[in-house]
Parts: sequence; C-alpha cells; structure tokens
Amino acid sequence: MTGGFDVLSLVSLVVTLAAFALLVLLRRRRAGFTTLVLLGLAVGIVIGILFRGHLTYVGFLGDLYVQVITAIVAPLIFISILSSVTSLGSTAKLRTIGLSSTFWLLLTNAIAIVLTLAIVLSIGLGTGVELDLTGEGADSLEGLVRPLDQVLLGLVPANLAGDFVSNNIVPIILFAILFAIAYLVANRAPDAQLGAFKNVVDGAKRVVMTAVGFVIELTPYAVLALVAVTTATAVTRIEMVLSLLGILVLAVGIAFLDAYLVNGVLLRVFADVNPIRWFRHMTAAQYTAFTTQSSVGTLPITIPSLTRKVGVPEDIATFAAPVGTTIGMPGCAGIWPIIVAVFSINVLGLDYSVWDYLALAGLCMLVSLGTAGVPGTAIITATAVLTAVGLPVEILVVLIPISAVAGTASTMANVTAAATAATIVARRLGVLDDAMFRSSRDGDPAPTRRARRRSEPAAATPAPGAEATQSAPSQDRAQTDAATAVLNRSAGEYTMPDGVPFGQCELPGSRLPETVRTS
Repeated sequence: MTGGFDVLSLVSLVVTLAAFALLVLLRRRRAGFTTLVLLGLAVGIVIGILFRGHLTYVGFLGDLYVQVITAIVAPLIFISILSSVTSLGSTAKLRTIGLSSTFWLLLTNAIAIVLTLAIVLSIGLGTGVELDLTGEGADSLEGLVRPLDQVLLGLVPANLAGDFVSNNIVPIILFAILFAIAYLVANRAPDAQLGAFKNVVDGAKRVVMTAVGFVIELTPYAVLALVAVTTATAVTRIEMVLSLLGILVLAVGIAFLDAYLVNGVLLRVFADVNPIRWFRHMTAAQYTAFTTQSSVGTLPITIPSLTRKVGVPEDIATFAAPVGTTIGMPGCAGIWPIIVAVFSINVLGLDYSVWDYLALAGLCMLVSLGTAGVPGTAIITATAVLTAVGLPVEILVVLIPISAVAGTASTMANVTAAATAATIVARRLGVLDDAMFRSSRDGDPAPTRRARRRSEPAAATPAPGAEATQSAPSQDRAQTDAATAVLNRSAGEYTMPDGVPFGQCELPGSRLPETVRTS
C-alpha cells in the first residue's frame, strides 16, 4: 500500500486481464465453452489465493457481469413466457404444463428435505455442541422475515414497473401468464390485429434472446472474477470457516448429492435420458449458478441450455425454469434450513418427535413457495423456518460465516432441480427432442456471433414454440425448413442452416434432418 493506493490490487487486475486475454485467444482457437469455463474457474481460484485482500478491481469486474445478467432477467422471463404461452393455442395446454412443472419442482424439494433429515438425524448433527447464543445480529435477521399476509400480497403484481426494477420474479411471471391468457381468450376467433401483436411479441423475444447470447459469451470471464473473490473471502475467514467446517462439508456434500445423485435418478427413471450426458449439457448453467449464487441470474444460461442442448421445448423451459427460481429450491429452501434447524434442536437438547420433524418438513415446503432465487436467500428461508418453529435465530448468526460458501452448492442444486423438472415434464408430455439431446456436444448454450452473422432472414418462419405440443411425426417437415441449432463437431459451436435466423432455431422436433445431424 503506497499513499493510500493499493499496488497489489492493480497487479491483480493486470493478472486478471492477462487471463482474460488468454481465454480470448483460446476462444479464437475454437476451445469449447465448457473448457473455457473450467479454465476460468481454475485460474480464478489461483488469483483468489495469491491476491486475497487485494481484489477490489477484480471484484468490480465480477459485479459488472452480475449487474448485466440481473438486468436482463426480468425482460427475458416476461417476453419468453408471454411468447411461449401465446403460442400454445389454448389455456388447457398452459394448465397441463403449469401443474406438471409445479408438481415436479415441489417433489424435488420434498426429496431433498427427506434426504437431509435422514443424514443429519443419523449422525446427530449438533449433539454435545455448546454455543454462546448472545449474537448481536439476531434482531436484524428476524427483520428479514415478512409476515405471511405480506408474503402473499407480494406475490400479486401491484406495480409492474416496480416489479421489473426490483426483479420480483413471481409478480412478473403471474402478469405475463395473465397477459398471455387474455390473448388466448381474445384470439379464439383469429384477428389480424391480434396477429400483429403476436408478431411484435415474437420479434421482441428474438431481440432479447440475441442479447442473452451476448451475455452468455462473457460467462468464462465472469466465472474467473467471481471465483477469485469468493476464494479470497473464504481464505480470509479461514479460522471461522474451519471452526464450522463439519457443517460446511455436510451442507455442500448433501447439495452435491441431491444435485447429481437424486436428479440423476429422476432423469433416468422419469425422463428416460442419460444423466451423464444431461449433466454435460447443463454444465454452463451449473457453473454459473455456483459462482453467482443466483438462480434468477442464471436463467439466461439455464433456458438456452434446456432448449438448445437438452431438447426441452421453449414453452416448457421458459415456464419451468423461471418458476423454479421461486418454487421448490431444494438447496436454499430444503437442505440448508433443515441442517440449521436440526443443528439448533440438538444444540438446545430439545426432544423432537416424528410429528415435529414432519411439521418442520412441511414448513420448509411452505417456505419454498415464493422464495426469491437471489444471493442470500438461504439465510432468509432458514430464519423463517427457525422463527416459525420457535427456535432461537441467534444460532443462525453463528453459521453466517459459512452460509455464503454453502450457498454456492445450494444454488447449483436449485438450478439443477429446476432443469430436471423441465426435462421430466417435456418427457411426460412426449415432446422432448431426443435427437437434439443425443447430437448436442459440449459448447455454448447459444449460437455464437459468427453463426448469427452468417444467418440471413427467412421469408416466413413459424412462431417460436408453436409446434412444441405437436406429435413427433408432424414435425419432421418443419424441422427440414427450420432446423434446430446444433453444435459443430470440431469447433464446439452452434451452426445454423442457411436462411434460418437466430431465434428461429429453437423449434423442438422428433429428429434432426440428416443434413445437420452430428452423430
């Protein structure tokens, strides 16, 4: 430090920019997207360890990405849901997708709760531990919990502009669905003016998805910066983290167990897909969730990964993924609150019966309804659960030093569960694109700019999502005219057939034409 100027912060920025330049060079040499993200993750850890306490400028770069990706979430959710639902053709299809998605999202959380209870009760988490429960931060934590009536009122859109500014996801989803239902009802008798409205919505969606593609390309660089700061924070608080290392390892371990083992079994049994291949397709979304600790902020990665790699139709992906940031949330509304609650029960030496634990599980399920998928959610949900069952919030203050680290794995579990639910719903409705799932290779979840520049506007293309619920055989001809984007075998990038613009290469189908099949 010289005259108030932190030289090491500047050095860390220079090293980070040099790492960015290396990623750009590898990108130009056609390195795969997943490879770049992994490299960014590794380099970020090294920079965080070497320059801990001197990452002011590096942290600023990571914050910029989070701000950009957060800013695009609200328009992405609103336009995607509005476009997809208006393409369904009837409210009956919306009801089917909505109920199915909600069921599987809640089921993933229920399984996570049961799994966590089984593990923490079997090891007696917190038994024999003595804590000083005079934490000064308990009052501020209690202030985070809103009364039930305020929670319910917050779910209803009152000021759409304010909801967009605050990224209040539930009101945005409800308003988009309401708007789309109004369109479906008004368009029972085809109307030219309503057709023009639909064209505007679909055009807006293409613009938003193009912007999302730009943001996705920044992900490897953002992962590097965000991981560097997270690593430095963990190293700085190493003594506090080590004192609670057992709980941290347990929380992260259960989150990974839920994300990969539980969801892997669900995918194999109910979606009939190869879990390993599925996880490879969702790698970018999982890494983004892990580093940003925001299910909402990961949506621009999650939705394209589902529609362009897994083969989930847009109407399902753009509904289940956003709803999955507010319903279910096994990591933040299931695993972490249960760990904190059982730890508190055993520390206090309370005698809980089976019925008490069932009530605790029910409260976690209730808390998962309307939970915001943003950083820090786990603290709020855990506070709500402890308050509801009458346990002292002071215990949560003791666990705050590790909550942020545990939140990385919890958020990854949330995003994985939402994507799993979307995949299962698509399979159960018979619209999962198996050809896309098998042919997609590791790479970008969105077309590259070079691919977009090569494309030319088509004379006439079907509305995105319009064929999502058609039978498989009826889609073959449409697939020939507007093929789904696939990954180029050698470059690891998306390529598109001539004449098909970006935004129109998302139509699900029974199988890809031979001309674009990669395997």
